[in-house]
Amino acid sequence: MTAGLRASTVKLEDPPDLFSHIPGRGGLAWLTEAISLVGRPPYLHIDPGTGPDRFTRGAEAVAALLDGAKISDEVDLPGSGPVVFGSWTFDEDTPGSRLTVPSTVYGYGDGIAWKTSVAFAHTHSPGPEAGPAQVPQKPSNRGLDEQSWKHAVARAVGSIEDGRVAKVVLARKVEVQVPEPVDQNVLVRRLAGTFPGCFTFCFDNLVGASPELLVRRFGDLVDSVPLAGSAPRGGTDSEDLRLGRELKESAKNLAEHALAVETVLEKLAPWCTELLKEPEPSLLLLANVQHLSTKVQGRLKASPSALVLAGALHPTAAVCGVPQDQAIQLIRELEGFDRGRYAGPVGWMDQHGDGEWALALRCALLTGNHAEIFAGAGVVAQSDPEGELEETRLKLKAMLSALEPLSLS
Repeated sequence: MTAGLRASTVKLEDPPDLFSHIPGRGGLAWLTEAISLVGRPPYLHIDPGTGPDRFTRGAEAVAALLDGAKISDEVDLPGSGPVVFGSWTFDEDTPGSRLTVPSTVYGYGDGIAWKTSVAFAHTHSPGPEAGPAQVPQKPSNRGLDEQSWKHAVARAVGSIEDGRVAKVVLARKVEVQVPEPVDQNVLVRRLAGTFPGCFTFCFDNLVGASPELLVRRFGDLVDSVPLAGSAPRGGTDSEDLRLGRELKESAKNLAEHALAVETVLEKLAPWCTELLKEPEPSLLLLANVQHLSTKVQGRLKASPSALVLAGALHPTAAVCGVPQDQAIQLIRELEGFDRGRYAGPVGWMDQHGDGEWALALRCALLTGNHAEIFAGAGVVAQSDPEGELEETRLKLKAMLSALEPLSLS
């Protein structure tokens, strides 16, 4: 069934101030150095549901929405025409995933600015039944204190030694109270300015600046950049170089990173005629942390959409573990909270199936003057609980520094 969608994309003479179109609460935005998109209401929502087929159902619902659509696009670039934004829960059994088509999108990429206007003949979504305007959230569960979390890491190491898993990623959640409701617009501006090389996003009440590209599809090319293995930045150039060198020579971090890259290669291989990776990990340098990073690129042998590819890749070993099913079960047993949309895919897809999906990392879930922030660490056989705790503290600093002080005026 089609919703009778009509869309028109026109070039803008001057690049718009995209930040000015992001509201103080409940916005849609994707901001990178290459392509930036901001969606405005009213919205059409698609709830893909839960279970192993949720990405397939979501992709089918988007296809049904676009079937027979009347689209005029004088820009014809990735991100022009009607765009669907999305945010997915980490765990397939957790509700709360959402795809959203905004009625207005402002975009900028390849030196060209545009505005897309979308009209819907019906207010309901195709495919799965539409949910409420706000992504539903489960009641807060506080997770573990630091000492309990270190104990969970030790138990995970025991499971590795017993042969249950080779790696598992354990996350922490920290709750933050600020004097007034958080101004999402200001938070997005701050994150984009501090982390220009990241994927700054907001989807309803989830805001973050992720360093990790899960998948990008433009035409028949597919890219993924798994990250695993972390170290702090140095206070001086010489210290920074030393820490980076130690990270690249760390057997523990290299082993953790190799598992993340292997899962991406294994999951992308069935879709590609060619698939290559960088021969050695490089360093991704961010404001407060550096990661081991490996670029993977392939040529697609069919035309799977970016959304289908995101579903095929998620969850990778960078946020889950190896083997996947056993790692997910261990996460459910040890973490002490439901991740919700933390570490799930977040991003966008256009009418042609092109798009970008990052992992929702370095993010905050905002509710009034309350924020839940998250950070994880990959646990392998050589892991030390105190060292893994320090890694999460380092990663949490990104959102903690961005959140203070922020209020909605």
